[in-house]
Amino acid sequence: MVPHVSDREVMRVAVVAESFLPSVNGVAGSVCRVLEHLRARGHEALVICPAPAPTSYAGYPVHGTSGFNYHQFAVGLPTPDLRPRLAAFAPDVVHAASPFVLGAAGIFAANRLGVPSVAVFQTDVAGFARTHGLRLAHRAAWGWIRRVHSAADRTLAPSQPAIDDLVGHGVPRVQQWSRGVDTALFDPAWRGDRGSRALRHALAPQGQVLVGYVGRLSPEKRVERLARLAAMPGTRLVVVGDGPSTASVTRALAGTDAVLLGRREGEDLARVYACLDVFVHTGTEDTFCQTIQEAMACALPVVAPASGGPLDLVVHGVTGLLYDAQGLGLRDAVQALVTDAQRRVALGHAGRLRVAGRSWQAVGDQLLTHYEAVIQMRASAAA
Repeated sequence: MVPHVSDREVMRVAVVAESFLPSVNGVAGSVCRVLEHLRARGHEALVICPAPAPTSYAGYPVHGTSGFNYHQFAVGLPTPDLRPRLAAFAPDVVHAASPFVLGAAGIFAANRLGVPSVAVFQTDVAGFARTHGLRLAHRAAWGWIRRVHSAADRTLAPSQPAIDDLVGHGVPRVQQWSRGVDTALFDPAWRGDRGSRALRHALAPQGQVLVGYVGRLSPEKRVERLARLAAMPGTRLVVVGDGPSTASVTRALAGTDAVLLGRREGEDLARVYACLDVFVHTGTEDTFCQTIQEAMACALPVVAPASGGPLDLVVHGVTGLLYDAQGLGLRDAVQALVTDAQRRVALGHAGRLRVAGRSWQAVGDQLLTHYEAVIQMRASAAA
């Protein structure tokens, strides 16, 4: 009989991440949560990621590979020592986080070593190419994604739209693995915090309704669409984040009273959420959207495009409002909430209830069951 992971004293997990600290994005954030969960459950791990990177995280060694920067993303390149490093660690499973370059090499190396692998789909590279008008690159990207994920024992996607997209492009063995949210940090109770109240007074001195976006400022997020909201009477627009589109977003909002707060993290970010009345998302290529979950945890009504990951998160008319993926209806949806405080409260409360059980501990344990499944499938096939 093949032993279950739960029967093993220690499971060894090699995480090959396409992005990691000091970058702040969904891939790096989820890898951090995975490592923290592995440490809490007593397992061993090794991280291979693009440099620069910390030398360790959660007590686990981190090996940074050489690479280059692209649109403020560190891209790691496979090096000759990748497979020997994995072999020396002797993992039970390889976790490839958003594999495309370095992660793809990790999956191929795992196969050569006879080690099962799990590919976590998080970044819609093909969608990004389409956003930039690169049709040939879009088709080529899907060809590469299909090859990479087909080489993995299992692909995990964060939402049903992402699963449908992968399956529709010929990727096999796709299952859902969602993302957790820290409901202790992202909590409406922050509205009573002295710092939150002071920030709200500074942002809305005349009692304006605060409409806010939190996330990366990059072309695929289409944050420039927020300019349609900047002159809405009785409101003020708040933008939190940074990225390669910072200059473009700044130009789009020039001449308005919109406030760009830059990147915020931890409790500072929780205080910003606590100040807002409506959360708006503009990206159409998201496979999930962690900031929507954070906003819902803070009991904020959400306005988001009816495209990609938001379709799994926002229940139209229950936890927020969805608008056309081309941006049509964005202003009308926000206006409907700006003028109805009672509806904002009701939608926000429903959103908080919807994410209440999505702790990182719960989704971390789900991930361990996926590890267990691929380990057992490989062992059974070998037997």
